[in-house]
Amino acid sequence: MSTAELHWKSGLEIAALVRGKALSPVEVTEALLARIDALNPRLNAFCLVCADVASAAAKEAEIAVMKGEPLGPLHGVPFSAKDILYTRGIRTTGGSRLFADLIPEHDTISVLRLRAGRAVLLGKTNTSEFGHKAMTDNPMFGVTKNPWNLDLTPGGSSGGAAAAVASGLGPLALGTDGGGSVRIPAAFCGIYGFKPSYGRVPQYPGFPGWERLSHVGPITRTVRDAAAMLDVIGGTDDRDRESLPGPGGSYLAACENDVRGLHVAWTPDLGYARVDPAVLAVCEDAAAEFDALGCHVEVVNPGWENPEDAFATIVAAQFWAAWGGQIATAEKQMDETLAKFVQRGEAVTARDYLAAWATVEAFWQEVRTFLERFDLLLSPTVAVPPFAAPGRPPRDVAGARVSVLGWMPFTYPFNLTGQPVASVPAGVTEDGLPVGLQIVGQRHADATVLAASAGWEAIRPWSERRPTL
Repeated sequence: MSTAELHWKSGLEIAALVRGKALSPVEVTEALLARIDALNPRLNAFCLVCADVASAAAKEAEIAVMKGEPLGPLHGVPFSAKDILYTRGIRTTGGSRLFADLIPEHDTISVLRLRAGRAVLLGKTNTSEFGHKAMTDNPMFGVTKNPWNLDLTPGGSSGGAAAAVASGLGPLALGTDGGGSVRIPAAFCGIYGFKPSYGRVPQYPGFPGWERLSHVGPITRTVRDAAAMLDVIGGTDDRDRESLPGPGGSYLAACENDVRGLHVAWTPDLGYARVDPAVLAVCEDAAAEFDALGCHVEVVNPGWENPEDAFATIVAAQFWAAWGGQIATAEKQMDETLAKFVQRGEAVTARDYLAAWATVEAFWQEVRTFLERFDLLLSPTVAVPPFAAPGRPPRDVAGARVSVLGWMPFTYPFNLTGQPVASVPAGVTEDGLPVGLQIVGQRHADATVLAASAGWEAIRPWSERRPTL
């Protein structure tokens, strides 16, 4: 097998070859480390490559195969972890100069479970500082580039993870999503991103902020790879008292479920968003194709109020609680936008914070009632195509001025509700930039979202569409 072929193998393909002794974990790890060495200087997807740790883990995985030991579903498969996620014995900075020397004593639970199953950690991927914005740059490691156009952002804050996967620097990546940070970069990089139900993947230990909003989720080139990752990293852990028990079945097996007869709602704007015409055209075409899966598709206007103010209030207050005490001495070390955001949180009163959560509760009741009629809700993932990096997000969309989060109006609402949501590649714009379609499920219906994603992948496969680097 050629080295070029190894770069683009899915995680499940690698696992099957390793189990059959047709591929050595050492061989695939060495091939990917070499590709990272060649391409990462241009992409800046990885902020830390732990070659020695990866090589040692690959050798241990190979020895286990040769000894005939029981093998996990992702045994010997390389993966990366966003630099927000704690990694035992490996530097974890959160993209912040404040933690430039932090070496955690424990893995985040999702990382621990993958490493315990003998998946091979390649390194840490770049993020915005503490994941505070949906782009990927920080004062410590700089700007991550979109592999489809190096002048553009891959989105964020899991942009390093998405750029790595899209570029063949590893088949599996762990990201975090507090307001769209898995789905936005998946959409901008033309790959698959899955935000599980809140609590589906335990979160401990880690940096403060994003309480009750953040989800750990997979970023992959195929739906089944994401499902296989969820089988490994999902399930309750008492260290996270909000974690959910397993569903009693395999998420990978759920990808085979028949989606014919599902009732699917398509909304171009959630009733309040502005959408770039090029994005809208691609997503409308994609949503119509769900008829080909045997789904009943209906165009809807949910009529919801935009929850942006409540979301921004909650996050600002949490960031002030986490980092406000350090502003006086550390502001100059922080990303300018993070410092301003933290300072905004100082003005949020307890009454404001509780009122924002009351707004979220009312919003959830609207969403819940609406989805009693539908199994899935489709929308664009992001309202705009990838834009320039470094820089600021667009404030004008489809000829109108929008709010600060007006370019990403479809993602953060479902961090507030905690529902499972995926972004699948919907197609490309006329100038070849990826566009994502968002698939929202009912509460705890992770398996249904994965099944619909797999069905879409079957009729509109995307894994052979690769950036030229």
